[in-house]
Amino acid sequence: MLELLGALAETPWIYVIVGLSVLLDVFLPVLPSGVLVIAAATAAAGSAAGAVGGAAVRGHAGFSDMLGLVMCAATASVLGDMVAYRLAWRGGDRFDRAIARSRRLTAAQERLGTALLRGGGPLVVVARFAPAGRSVVSLGAGVMHRRVAEFLPWSALAGLTWAAYSVSLGYFGGQWLGASWLSTAVSVLALFAAGSLAVFLMRRPQEAEAQAQ
Repeated sequence: MLELLGALAETPWIYVIVGLSVLLDVFLPVLPSGVLVIAAATAAAGSAAGAVGGAAVRGHAGFSDMLGLVMCAATASVLGDMVAYRLAWRGGDRFDRAIARSRRLTAAQERLGTALLRGGGPLVVVARFAPAGRSVVSLGAGVMHRRVAEFLPWSALAGLTWAAYSVSLGYFGGQWLGASWLSTAVSVLALFAAGSLAVFLMRRPQEAEAQAQ
């Protein structure tokens, strides 16, 4: 897979694959979009580090590759968020029933409701890293008829933060360990660690409130 991504890293197809994966991830949160972004960045960084000759030119090309991946993933994240937001806005009852049938989304929706009521924006960014958090944030904001001006800026910041973090993990992993499964695995573990931290931060206010009662 890394060899294939390494070959695609120098073509526009890598952006198509990454963009579609991130875009659809909001509807199918089981898609490993974060893993794909990391793997693509790892493959590109490993190819750059292993290049012979023209190091300065390749260095600039490597930076542009990373920046392109960040912007592609962030843009796809925002577009997916807004599509889910609009669909949920127009069909709130149906999406409520769909979420109710999913134990994972139901649990995440409970965290989201508290997040939106407590602080809205900053916690939307945190939720972007939590498992299924992006899906429930976008659907929940639409169901609750949040204004676009309230949701879109934070969705953009969340998408950019997540994309930059994921690409950075892949880039530094590829630079230090090369384009290998080991570097990808280490980077993915760091992404999962961020997700666990996000879940902890979102649960903490609720636990404090429960203890106070």
